[in-house]
Amino acid sequence: MRLRVTGEGEIGQNGGSPGDLYILIHVKEHEHFVREGDDIHLRVPISFTQAALGDEIEVPTITGKALLTIPAGTASETTFRMKGKGLPSVHGHNTGDEMVTVRIEVPKKLTKKQMELIKQLNEEKPSKSFFKKIFG
Repeated sequence: MRLRVTGEGEIGQNGGSPGDLYILIHVKEHEHFVREGDDIHLRVPISFTQAALGDEIEVPTITGKALLTIPAGTASETTFRMKGKGLPSVHGHNTGDEMVTVRIEVPKKLTKKQMELIKQLNEEKPSKSFFKKIFG
């Protein structure tokens, strides 16, 4: 980003009025946040249970932490907008948003009981006739 400060540069030739001062700003990449204009983007992991049943999670913001409600039935890669949690605008009085994308993490190890419960869920899959309607 380049900012111009009018009249704050070097004195002009032969005692002329001062020029403009240009300030170049380079923003260092953050470990978790990605900047897009005044908005910031963040990816957070959630469990299958949190996605299926819904939950309230704590997410980092540029000013601290905030609570984000995850509705029941949330799909992986769903993005939620947290209004006003982004960066202040350089050219105005607005503040960007924080865009939080959730990614469902699948557990690598399950207990016997957990495996049985997931198998029960698997029995609830759509009928074969549903697939015949779509794929012929």
